[in-house]
Amino acid sequence: MSSNRIERTNSDIQFVLSRLLREIKDPRISGRMISVTRVETTGDLHYSKVWLSVLDLDDEKEFKKGLKSASGWLRKELGSSLDLRYTPELVFEIDHSLEYGAHINSILNSLDIKHDDEESE
Repeated sequence: MSSNRIERTNSDIQFVLSRLLREIKDPRISGRMISVTRVETTGDLHYSKVWLSVLDLDDEKEFKKGLKSASGWLRKELGSSLDLRYTPELVFEIDHSLEYGAHINSILNSLDIKHDDEESE
């Protein structure tokens, strides 16, 4: 399968999952701000690794358990939304890049560095 087809499939899965994640009723998942940051699907369409960014995630283990219990429903809904020969099994990972970026930003803001406009005064 061509890489363009895989990239298009990845973006379709990302779009549909971002909508479906808001419909989950499980209290371990619902009520959170969840973003699908990236999807990587294998060439044979058997597995899709889905990276999620979650705002205010206090218990990652419980959140992942909720995702695992909802993965069958997500896969079924994904299969009915997309016209794929095989609906991939979903493997979820938590993307910590936004938290890391916020941490780096807070460190940079705490530094005592004079800016160019302050030096001219």
